[in-house]
Amino acid sequence: MYLFDTDIISCVVKARPTDEIIQRLNAIPQVLQYTTAITVGEVYFGAWQVARRDALIQTYEKTIFPRLTILPYDTESGRIFGRIKSFLQKRGQPRTETDLQIAAIAVQHRLTLVTGNVKHFKDIPGLTVENWLEPA
Repeated sequence: MYLFDTDIISCVVKARPTDEIIQRLNAIPQVLQYTTAITVGEVYFGAWQVARRDALIQTYEKTIFPRLTILPYDTESGRIFGRIKSFLQKRGQPRTETDLQIAAIAVQHRLTLVTGNVKHFKDIPGLTVENWLEPA
């Protein structure tokens, strides 16, 4: 089961997404594909930054989001977030709030986080990460 980070979802709507990403996504049953409400917020923020925002938002809403189970940030996610943030802060490895929220949701649901931003999620206890944007 896979939790897709913002950069993976954004990669799919590029004018020319990589064949490798499309093949990997098509090989995974839809019921095993997840993202977070945090990622959805990041996607909308990014869409509002570009000139073609209406078309981009429509693509996400009609094509991308319906294919994914979108997981909320809830009380259990918050508990895990607090534990992870404290652990990393004590080690002098602070991270952004949104990355830690996404990581907490992945840990909570025992999902593999798929991202190209591996360094953002390095050394987070209990988190499995795969980089699909790095050439195999």
